[in-house]
Amino acid sequence: MIRADDGLYLMLISVHGLIRGSAPELGRDADTGGQVKYVVELTRALAEHPRVKRVDLLTRLVDDPKVSADYARHEEPLANKACIVRIPCGPHRYLRKEVLWPHLDSFADNALRYLRRVGLIPDLIHSHYADAGYVGARLAGLLGVPLVHTSHSLGREKERRLLDQGVRTETIEKNYNISQRVEAEEFALDNAAMVIASTSQEVQDQYSIYDNYHPAHGGDPAGCGAHPLPSTAAQQVSSTDTSRAGALPAPSSETHDPCGVAPR
Repeated sequence: MIRADDGLYLMLISVHGLIRGSAPELGRDADTGGQVKYVVELTRALAEHPRVKRVDLLTRLVDDPKVSADYARHEEPLANKACIVRIPCGPHRYLRKEVLWPHLDSFADNALRYLRRVGLIPDLIHSHYADAGYVGARLAGLLGVPLVHTSHSLGREKERRLLDQGVRTETIEKNYNISQRVEAEEFALDNAAMVIASTSQEVQDQYSIYDNYHPAHGGDPAGCGAHPLPSTAAQQVSSTDTSRAGALPAPSSETHDPCGVAPR
């Protein structure tokens, strides 16, 4: 596996929900909302940056008659240099994010297989939400590349609000697997080179109660439309350290490149 030598290869990861390039089903369920719109728009914005060669948005492949066949496509071009790549992860059917935790190692393993097929190592990984943060931290560590993480929301804050509403701890754990979510958030924060938060309040009142809290942060209101995206894209690109080396076993002689950008 190699790095692209004529531009940056960026990988975004957003595991849960139903993600496609057109007619997003926003509001279909709790997992298909502003984050879905945000990651698609960010992928397109990053691809427009002159230093960027390729952007892949990795999400979960869903092959379920209860949802559109769009989500069973392994690859979906988003724009010139941008592509959605759907990764097998657990059962084929659509699952809510709270029950995806046992399958995230499978997502990471299959993401590595995808990278071997295309024969490229990303220059930067940007994970979205706790589940992708876990996957992204694993991949970043294995590949030796920087991780940028956006939480979108935080498990400790959700738990606090539910407790304030009188919900029992046992019920919160049963319904939301909150301890696994918090553990994944700590893992992502511990491994991230940069964390992008929505507001200063989020940093001061929510991130600060995490063991791996670090005050320096970037600000960007996720899911609030396209206006902030170019600055976010520029921030990520400018922070990328292309001198870092990653290593995986050599790919097979046959490479598969859904976005039409062959390794050099």
